[in-house]
Amino acid sequence: MIGLTLKHLRYFSALAQHGHFGRAAQACAISQPALSIQIKELEAMLGGPLVERASRQIRLTTLGEDFLSRAREIILQVDELNDLVRSSEAPLVGRLRLGVIPTVAPYLLPAIIQEFSKRFPGLELQPRETITNALIEDMQKSHLDVAIVALPISEPSLQEFALFDEDFVLVRPPQDADKPIPDPQRLKEMRLLLLEEGHCFRDQALSFCQIAATDPRYLMEGSSLSTLVQMVSAGIGLTLIPEMAVPIETRSAHVSIARFTGKPPSRKIGMVWRKSNPLSHKFMEIGAIIRQVSQTQDTRTPAVQGACG
Repeated sequence: MIGLTLKHLRYFSALAQHGHFGRAAQACAISQPALSIQIKELEAMLGGPLVERASRQIRLTTLGEDFLSRAREIILQVDELNDLVRSSEAPLVGRLRLGVIPTVAPYLLPAIIQEFSKRFPGLELQPRETITNALIEDMQKSHLDVAIVALPISEPSLQEFALFDEDFVLVRPPQDADKPIPDPQRLKEMRLLLLEEGHCFRDQALSFCQIAATDPRYLMEGSSLSTLVQMVSAGIGLTLIPEMAVPIETRSAHVSIARFTGKPPSRKIGMVWRKSNPLSHKFMEIGAIIRQVSQTQDTRTPAVQGACG
């Protein structure tokens, strides 16, 4: 097919990902008219429309869906070929697309960026914060190189690298500071504030409290840990947050923090990447650095201790 370029494939992949010419153009760092011209050129070469154009979003045609799967395979192979070249370079240079879940990003990502800027001056770090399912999907579509998530992911195509284990703490109103820490059964009966659906931290909190995901008795949800803590500060309920979030989220909230005794609820944070990526050994080095960074971020605040029960 004369005239078909990798740029055509990347632009069309971006359009399919974002579902909107303006957002896709922004992601590709070109103007919207320029992107539209490239897509029209591609459609002319293929002899048919790839997208149905509407005022607010686009939909792929049957040809577009078939072409997209082939295009992404080609993009992935080209990216991995580039990574193969980069794998022989020391230190790591070029672009690194790093995904991070929202319950880790605000607390660890700034320190990661600072450390990487010192160690790898030739590395362009491009972070993306979103929920686990979106990160995994982006990685499988070659939109991300690595992601920091809660393990296990149990996806055969992905390599997992453990970074650290982290306990959850209980956030409750200050007048409850001297009360015993409720056990999971008691928490199940209280007004527990949770993150909205899609967050893996929500599922972990539900599991600890032995609450089914379809159980309507827990009453309120929030879009971020900050929202949940501020709701507790307003006297609405209580919540669980990860240890790393305590210094930032309780700074401006009138709440008390209690740490569970015995075996506390916890999670394992790790890195994942495609097993086929030639930069796998480099990612292990990066993981070791992030592990060191996480250890320096261990800034536990004084807690109100109590016995479960």
